[in-house]
Amino acid sequence: MQTQEWIGLAGVAVGGALTYLTQFSTARLTSRNEDRRRADQRAEARREEQLQLLRDFITIAQQGVRIAEQREIAADWAAAGTPEWFAAARDVIDRLFVTERMIQILFSRDLYQRAWKYATAVNRVMWRDPDEIAEGGRLWDVSDEPQTAFLNAAREAVF
Repeated sequence: MQTQEWIGLAGVAVGGALTYLTQFSTARLTSRNEDRRRADQRAEARREEQLQLLRDFITIAQQGVRIAEQREIAADWAAAGTPEWFAAARDVIDRLFVTERMIQILFSRDLYQRAWKYATAVNRVMWRDPDEIAEGGRLWDVSDEPQTAFLNAAREAVF
């Protein structure tokens, strides 16, 4: 009789241990899956943030080129530099360099350096005087190479 009690007690103990192991492994697996899901969500949010930052940088750089172009094609270069033009140019350059610095935070050093070169080229074409325009050529001659290098590096960073 006593043996049957010990066998019954051992059965209860083994059953309890198996139940504990099952619950423990299930909880651990659930925790891993939850951690993986959170990591995937963070990675997707970071990717969206990076893509938006690249869109913003490219848009602002294009605005800078357009502002420079407005002044370069004006009949009177000096008269084209109105207070409104200067305010718009300063605003674009400020926003361009802020986004360039955000690229430094969210992307590799290589992409940041290319973004800096492109932003610097846009800055240079915006503030050129007629002598520099005649000497340096079209504004696209100044900004095209850094733009292409940046866009190629951005493609590599995103894909």
